[in-house]
Amino acid sequence: MIGIKNVSKYYQNRIHALDNINLHVEKGEFAVILGPSGAGKSTLLRCINGLEKPTRGQVFFDGIPVNGAKNLRLVRQKTGMIFQQFNLVKRLNVLQNVLCGRLAYNGILPTCFKIFSREDLELALNCLERVGLCEKAYSRADQLSGGQMQRVGIARALAQKPEVILADEPVSSLDPRSAEQVMEVLLDINRVDKITMLVSLHFVHLVKRYAGRIVGINEGNMLLDKYGNSLGEKDLDLIYGDGIKDAI
Repeated sequence: MIGIKNVSKYYQNRIHALDNINLHVEKGEFAVILGPSGAGKSTLLRCINGLEKPTRGQVFFDGIPVNGAKNLRLVRQKTGMIFQQFNLVKRLNVLQNVLCGRLAYNGILPTCFKIFSREDLELALNCLERVGLCEKAYSRADQLSGGQMQRVGIARALAQKPEVILADEPVSSLDPRSAEQVMEVLLDINRVDKITMLVSLHFVHLVKRYAGRIVGINEGNMLLDKYGNSLGEKDLDLIYGDGIKDAI
């Protein structure tokens, strides 16, 4: 499904955001990228959906190279993205925000003029039901709590009918209860819809509860790749070193 081969990402100041990463994620997996802030987790996700271009190496989506305008559009159509800061249009209502997930299918002009088919409206409402927010469909996005905003972000990604969802620190700004609600929704989507899920986190207790596979990363280096959600002291020391207290 997702293939990452010898991927490195360097910036002009010579910071190595990623250093020779090799990873293969199978269809239907729920994989967590674990590591402290600044480890390279977000850069890795952005390379997968083409928001960042690797300095070296290649990313493949279902065997398709993630490069070139044609391939990139196809990959982004099949890849839902969930952001740490939600990225909602706050002046729009919740339903309109979810319908933005249909942009790849409908084009920019119909989306800007809020021209949607009955099928799209039904799909968007169904996605809101999946995340428990049908009653908020006509509320402005800026009237929601942080946890509700993130669930709208998930519904928007789900409206794309993606094969993969990439979630970049989706719970880092949420309270514990809201964080668990968001993770439960992501896990349900993975199990019911068989959508491949790649989630970056830095809270170890959430990884132990939800991960099906753990990829440990720090300072741009991939340090751990194990199936299951068990993490021993040696694993944590390998990934976090002296910074482990901030992750528990």
